[in-house]
Amino acid sequence: MPSSPPEGGGRGTGGHQARIVTALLLFAGFLAVLFLLPPPAAAIAFALAAALAGWEWAGLMQAGPRGRVLYGLLIFGLCLLFGTRPEEGFPLLWGIAALFWLTIAPLCLKWKWPSAGIMTGLVVLVPTWAALAALHQRSPLLLLAVMALVWAADIAAFCAGRTFGRRKLAPQISPGKTWEGVAGAVVGVLAYGMAVAPFLPVVHCVRPWALAGLLLLLTALAIVGDLFESLVKRQAGVKDSSALLPGHGGILDRIDSLTATLPLVALTLYWTA
Repeated sequence: MPSSPPEGGGRGTGGHQARIVTALLLFAGFLAVLFLLPPPAAAIAFALAAALAGWEWAGLMQAGPRGRVLYGLLIFGLCLLFGTRPEEGFPLLWGIAALFWLTIAPLCLKWKWPSAGIMTGLVVLVPTWAALAALHQRSPLLLLAVMALVWAADIAAFCAGRTFGRRKLAPQISPGKTWEGVAGAVVGVLAYGMAVAPFLPVVHCVRPWALAGLLLLLTALAIVGDLFESLVKRQAGVKDSSALLPGHGGILDRIDSLTATLPLVALTLYWTA
């Protein structure tokens, strides 16, 4: 799935062409899944992407080739299993994910706890798949708008960090990120959210102050998700989660912020809409 460059800069001029071509292919493929496939087929496509992300996660756990394949299959199987009873299973998954990202993940970042584990990968990936499937079934355009919110945060943080960045946010985890980039992300998300909200019927009944609060929370979670994956990669001693996407690293590198934000959006809509 498309994403912007890290706040601290790109991967060098040598990989720009591969990066651009991969991004275009990813975005075209994603739009095809989003708007051309019916919800059941799209859910399977999302599950396949989750399985590949699971294969990457197992690599971060230092698993061997067989272990990586088995873990990817486990992720895929759990997605299919929960897909048989979404009414009961999906809210449970989103609640577990929200608890993890709001409490446990920040503690992992603060204390640098070892973070790549079997259960952690399940909590990161399976609720994200459930959110993708549910939001797509509700409205492909809504799913695109929510994902674009995270991309807006990335782009705004990148621009603000490159222009004004001075104070490091988490130098031991992701040296390129700054507090100025965080401020840029907040401004970018608020501007994007308020501009898009009138075109999304699902938020028409939400008061502006409540919408602003949700946007701020999602911005914070997007940053936590990004930093959490950076911590996992740093602890594994790798720069990218894999080399599946030329010029972009792996799937986990592209969905790190989405794993923290999409389940909360899906849970919020489940409670309020």
